Amino acid sequence: MSCSANKDENLQKAIIRIREAADMGAQIICLQELFTSLYFCDVEEYEHFKLAEAIPGPSTGVLGKLAAELGVVIIASLFEKRAQGLYHNTTAILDADGQYLGKYRKMHIPDDPAYYEKFYFTPGDLGYKVFKTRFGIVGVLICWDQWYPEAARITALMGAEILFYPTAIGWATSQDEATNTEQFNAWQTIQRSHAIANGVHVVSVNRVGLEQDGAMKFWGGSFITNPFGTVLEQASHEAETIIVRELDLSKTDRYRTHWPFLRDRRIDSYQPITSRYLDES
Repeated sequence: MSCSANKDENLQKAIIRIREAADMGAQIICLQELFTSLYFCDVEEYEHFKLAEAIPGPSTGVLGKLAAELGVVIIASLFEKRAQGLYHNTTAILDADGQYLGKYRKMHIPDDPAYYEKFYFTPGDLGYKVFKTRFGIVGVLICWDQWYPEAARITALMGAEILFYPTAIGWATSQDEATNTEQFNAWQTIQRSHAIANGVHVVSVNRVGLEQDGAMKFWGGSFITNPFGTVLEQASHEAETIIVRELDLSKTDRYRTHWPFLRDRRIDSYQPITSRYLDES
């Protein structure tokens, strides 16, 4: 969905969309990254810290009641105030009975033009997480995490049946179409590769709309893949969209059996990956 500068309006809009998705048969509903606000990390502005809240807190309280009412799982990306002067980019998981199952704090924090997240967010310290919900075991990673195969691998090895990626990524409106296409294709391809390498479904949920006074167009394109990277559904680059898709979680076993990447891993040889860089010297 697109967002406005009004936090309460965004929350109420999300509630309407959650109800619509539930009416369409959705059981697990994932919202985009930082859905209660504009993507404020385009500038380094102290005033934006006022958007943060405790987790669990006001938003998880509202969403937990909604989850229980509708009998759905809600994956909600929020700006967490952990303590005075300590903030995280965090996703909370509410089970279908309204129970707060826990949270995942974004591990990889970018710092690029118009994505100044290191100014706001402390890197996650909870490690990678999976959550046993009524409708399946979900792994949650957040936006910049989606470029790192290590994060997807670890979360899958912990038993995730679906990897969810709440996301906020867009194009600078000054860019040419060829650059836009290349960036979107790379974004989708890396996540499809996580599905293939780990034999799990991947669900990536991005925002849409013009922000930053029209300088940034969030590219939407939310999508779902099967465990072999086939795109089952893809949303518009322009329009607010609700996608409901039934997933057969038993396909993980089929793909992992026929393409036994986990069987053939040489875990005894992977120690170098813990180095920042392998200098020839």
